[in-house]
Amino acid sequence: MIKETLEFLEQLQRNNNRPWFQERKEQYDVLRSQFEKDVFRLIQRIALFEPEVAGLEPKDCIYRIYRDVRFSPDKSPYKNYFSAYIAVGGRKSERAGYYVHWQPDGCFLSGGVWCPPPRLLKMLRQAVFDHIEEFTEILDNPAFREAFPEMQGEVLQRIPQPFTKETDFPRPDLLKRKDYVVIGNRPVSFFDCADWTEAAAADFEKMVPFNRFLNYTVDEYLGKTDE
Repeated sequence: MIKETLEFLEQLQRNNNRPWFQERKEQYDVLRSQFEKDVFRLIQRIALFEPEVAGLEPKDCIYRIYRDVRFSPDKSPYKNYFSAYIAVGGRKSERAGYYVHWQPDGCFLSGGVWCPPPRLLKMLRQAVFDHIEEFTEILDNPAFREAFPEMQGEVLQRIPQPFTKETDFPRPDLLKRKDYVVIGNRPVSFFDCADWTEAAAADFEKMVPFNRFLNYTVDEYLGKTDE
C-alpha cells in the first residue's frame, strides 16, 4: 500500500489545493484507513517491549493531513506525508516515543524528544551532562547506531549556559542540541511488505534505552508541572 500512498502524496504535492483534494477524498480515506491498520499492528507490537503504549488508538497517534497555516507563509492546505507518533498520549505527547514517516522525498523511522519546551530542554541537557557516560554508551551501541545512525534537529553554535565554563566535557555537541531525536532512513522496499510493522518494531526495540533515558527526565518534568 505504501507505493499507492506515495503516489497519491506526490500528486498532492503538485496539486496542493482543496478542489483537487476533495475530488480524491475517497481515495485518501482508503489510504488513510490502511495506514491506520498498519499503525494499529505497530502499536500492538511495540507494546510487547513498551507495555505503556498498549491500548493506544491509531487515530490518536496519526497526524492530520491538514496543515495549520495560520502563522506560516506557506498556505498550502495539506501535508505531503503520512506519519504517526507512538507514545503515551499519542501525537501530542511530550514523552520520547516512536515515529513513522512516509513521504515521497524520503521515508524513515525516528524517535526521541522533538521540540521540547525551554524548561524541559534545560532539564534534558542537565541529564545528559550529569550522566554523559550512560548516554554515550546508549548512542554508541552498535545495533542502535546501525538502525538510527543520525541525530536530527537544531543545534546551537555555542554551548548554552550554565555549561559554557565546562571545558573538559567529552561531548559538548550533545549540550548544543535543541532536540534529542535519532533518525534512520528507510527505502520504500522496507515498508512495501505485509510484515513491515514487525521489522519496524524490531528496530524500535533497539531505541528503548534511548527513550527511557530521556523519559526519566520528561516524567520528572511532567510531575513538576502539578506542583
